[in-house]
Amino acid sequence: MPDPVNGEVLSGCILRSASRIQVQVLDQCPSTNALLLERARAGEPHATAIVCENQTAGRGRQGNAWISIPGACLTFSLLWRFQTRLPAPASLGLAVGVALAEALVALGAHGIQLKWPNDLMFDGRKVCGILIEAFHEEDMTVAVIGIGLNVSHGESIRGLTGLDVADLREAGVQAGRKGILIALLEALERALDRYGIEGFAPVRKQWLIRDAWQGRRLRLCNAQGVAAEGIAAGVGEDGALLLQSEGTVSAYYSGELSLRPA
Repeated sequence: MPDPVNGEVLSGCILRSASRIQVQVLDQCPSTNALLLERARAGEPHATAIVCENQTAGRGRQGNAWISIPGACLTFSLLWRFQTRLPAPASLGLAVGVALAEALVALGAHGIQLKWPNDLMFDGRKVCGILIEAFHEEDMTVAVIGIGLNVSHGESIRGLTGLDVADLREAGVQAGRKGILIALLEALERALDRYGIEGFAPVRKQWLIRDAWQGRRLRLCNAQGVAAEGIAAGVGEDGALLLQSEGTVSAYYSGELSLRPA
């Protein structure tokens, strides 16, 4: 398998960076998010990350499957315990998106944009997805943050999924998967520490700079069809999508909503 992620080497690198994250690397599991959620409820320590080479039942938002190729993608989940009860974390995924985008740019990526509520895009195509699942535990919010990232072999992923996806090599990142993973985990640690104190507001401007659909006419869809239509007007400090229609700006939250061009 090309470009393997070695657990011992990875843990050593993270330890030397003084990170609190503890990493476990698995050859195979159904879903890193499902596994880490189960472990979180059983008391898994804060800042545990699970990286998996081959997910047999990887998941995205709204129950969609996440298809990845071992050696060509990165799929991992990070457990984070916030010391306060956060409101519904609509903005957490946006803050995570900003952290990932800025880390990838530091690695040489260009043209990375953010699509509400949970995707990183390159050249109008999805390069990374974020899945956040959270629950309350006493006075804390416990979040499991799942990341699926196409590093290389985008053409093979397109063939498997039938979706027009992109990969990081196209965006200019030449680092190996281990280096990419370390950079992302370190960026997430900093971003989540800040989010737990200050929320999304301090990084909202950075999200807006990378907003993939700012100013475009969009349709907001749910299982029943089109829920709303309007011009994308960015996001609020609470993570809501803002749509302008007939002179009025309305706020929408992710839930089971998806965004499409009108």
